[in-house]
Amino acid sequence: MTTVAPTVGDRSDMGSTSTNETSTLIASDRVEGTAVRRPDGDSLGRIERLMIEKKSGRVAYAVMSFGGFLGLGEGYYTVPWGALRFNPELDAYELDLTEEQLRNAPQRTAEGQDPSFDRAWEEHVHRYYNAHPYWMA
Repeated sequence: MTTVAPTVGDRSDMGSTSTNETSTLIASDRVEGTAVRRPDGDSLGRIERLMIEKKSGRVAYAVMSFGGFLGLGEGYYTVPWGALRFNPELDAYELDLTEEQLRNAPQRTAEGQDPSFDRAWEEHVHRYYNAHPYWMA
């Protein structure tokens, strides 16, 4: 009997624990869609995307949606990955911000501008969230 290894792009084994989650690792598709909550459990939004630095492989940011109803009027925020902590009791990522702080947070531009082209903007975002810059790890 011959066993054929899955090819790149083959998602037939994506349900196995070894490809989606271990005790210390999680697949990006399991993070996308995860709730973001305050420490008290109140909902802030959800993670839409992870932005990964190509050279180092580090997760730099989570793109978080906030507000709106049925996808209308949502805002998208680039949150430094270091500002989020997974809380297993909430089954969510935790971010300790008030609604006002979040509404005043640096927001992604409508044009979809890549924030990594502007180090001053990245520094501003990391200061706002009091997060250690990913490029200084």
